[in-house]
This record gives sequence, C-alpha cells and structure tokens, in this order.
Amino acid sequence: MAPPMTKHITKPIRAIHFLVLAFLMTLSSPIVAQDFQKGLAAADAGDYATALQEWTPLAEAGNATAQYSLGIMYLQGLGVLQDYKEAAKWSRLAADQGNASAQYNLGLMYNNGDGVPQDNAEAVKWYRLAAEQGDTDAQYNLGNSYREGKGVPQDYKEAVKWYLLAAEQGDAMAQINLGNRYRKGEGVPQDYKEAMKWYRLAAKQGRVVAQNNLGIMYEYGYGVLQDNTMAHMWYNIASANGHEKAGGYRDELAGLMPPEDMSKAQAMARECINSGYTKCGY
Repeated sequence: MAPPMTKHITKPIRAIHFLVLAFLMTLSSPIVAQDFQKGLAAADAGDYATALQEWTPLAEAGNATAQYSLGIMYLQGLGVLQDYKEAAKWSRLAADQGNASAQYNLGLMYNNGDGVPQDNAEAVKWYRLAAEQGDTDAQYNLGNSYREGKGVPQDYKEAVKWYLLAAEQGDAMAQINLGNRYRKGEGVPQDYKEAMKWYRLAAKQGRVVAQNNLGIMYEYGYGVLQDNTMAHMWYNIASANGHEKAGGYRDELAGLMPPEDMSKAQAMARECINSGYTKCGY
C-alpha cells in the first residue's frame, strides 16, 4: 500500500505587508492616499503607533482599506493590545463594503471563533464573497469547506470547482488538493495523469508535500511509468526541503536500486534543486 500523501492545511490570516499598491489605488482621493501611505510606511518600519494614528481617522470616515488595516492591527496586536472583537468590528465594516481581503479574514475569524462566535456556515458565507472576487486564499478555504463538509454539505464537485480556480492562479496548496481529488476520483473521474500535472506545478514552487507525492506516484507507477530513479529523486528533494517522511521513503527505495541508478537519482536531485525546479529528471 502506498504511504499517505498529504496533509490538508487551512491558510493563515494575511499579514499586513500584503496591502501595498493595489489597495492604494482604491482610495478615494490623493490626500487620503497620501495619509494612508504615511501609515503604511510607518507600519513597514515597525512604527505601528504612527500607522494607527494615520489610519484611524480614515477608517472612522468609512475608508474600507483603512478599516481592513485596523482589523489586521487588532488581530495581530500590532501597536495595540490584541483584541479579536475590535478586529472583527473593523474587518466587518470593510467586508460590508466589498473588501475581499477583509471578507476572507472575517471568514477565518468565524472559522476559528476569534472575536465572533465560531460558526462554520458564516465562515463559508464570507469565504464565498471573497472567492467570487478572485481571492485565491478564500477559494482554497472554500474548497476545503466543501471537501470536509464544514459549514456546507460535503460536495467534492464544488470543492474541485474552487480548488481549480485557485490552482489556475498559481496557488500551490490548491494545486496539491486538486491533484488529490484526481488521484482519488473525488468530484472528478479518477485520473492519475491529471493528478501528476497538478503535483508537478506545486512541486516547482518548492512545496515539499507535492514533491513527496511525485515520489510516491513514480514509485507506484500512478499516471507515469514506474521509475525508482525518479521516485528517489523526488523523495530526496522533499527530504532536503524538510518533509518528515520522505527521507525514510527514499532510503527504503535505495535498498531496491543498483548503485548506478542511485547515483543518477542523486545527481538529478542536485540538478533539479540548482535549476530552481526547471530541470528535474531525464
């Protein structure tokens, strides 16, 4: 039997440094943008007290970007005492104005019960609003909700729909989970080749789970010709990048390989890593 292939991870709340230019473009006037930029420069320098001073009047005046930013500060305790209820207050004000990042964060607060009653259905509501605006984190978490039946009836087809949207935007965890659905035939016809496609894309982004999964696929011939050399290469790469079990899988496989094949696998692993995952294999 093949070893287990992945862990399902819920993405963390965004950090403040994800604000930058896209949000500045939504601000209502050059003066507001200038004031917000002062706060952002202060936050980037670690001067959260100044950031709070610049952003609070903007937030109180109804600026959604500033409201979202205050939500982050209270959520993470940046320049203020950590206060989940205050974070939820400001995140909701921004989310109600359509700020996708605030909608995502509010969904995660409902998921975790941070500052609001824990409510999976409410989390799904806010994830969906953000996901429909193209937010990849929200799309990924919404896919997880449908896969797990958390806040919605379990529906693998819906999970695949949202994973695919995030995966096509380059989200590596969505690519891994989409690969899993094709490997298991959950919500889509079982298709090992399609699973390989998505694992490869995530592996090229350095995701150790995907790299380990590729090792398993090659070792057992799922969607590819069985190839111990390629399997050893991917296990070796995953182990070097910190996967806890890949080194054991690699060493078990090494006992079945002639020395020349193992040397080849080791050389390919070096080339793969040194090329930034562009030259991986024969």
